[in-house]
Amino acid sequence: MRTAPVLMCLFFLVFQTTARGGTEMKLRSEAFSDGGMLPQRFSCEGADISPPLEWGSIPAATKTLALICDDPDAPMGTWVHWVYYNIPPITALPEGIPGVARPPTGGIQGINDFKKTGYGGPCPPAGVHRYYFKLYALDSQVQLPEGATKNQLIKAMEGHILAKALLMGRFSR
Repeated sequence: MRTAPVLMCLFFLVFQTTARGGTEMKLRSEAFSDGGMLPQRFSCEGADISPPLEWGSIPAATKTLALICDDPDAPMGTWVHWVYYNIPPITALPEGIPGVARPPTGGIQGINDFKKTGYGGPCPPAGVHRYYFKLYALDSQVQLPEGATKNQLIKAMEGHILAKALLMGRFSR
């Protein structure tokens, strides 16, 4: 079947974490390990606050960062939990970023699928769900107004992604 090589190429391009120049950008959290369980305080059953995130090895040409968190296991299709863009090239976000368009950490938070600005924690109806935190290093600012959606951000990032890092946490109710 000829589609297998094409799918493998697409998979590699979508999940590539190596920056231009060969350095691997890494995303991690002190609150949970990659593939581990998200603590309840980051969910709708707890304080519903964003987890602390940190990263390293962003490319030298990085002008801004963008962050998307989504759940591909939602019953109605992928559910967006966080859209955050034009983040200055810092190396970490603290726990509990306020749900305002322009938080103190810089950048702009968009609208999640809860129809709210900022982070909306895991709140699955049942079963174990995966939550993918995707960090993008960009070569420019994203030209979007406040309140952008994930799809708008993805379109605006086209051709500007220098590197990407991925961190997955799980949550169950």
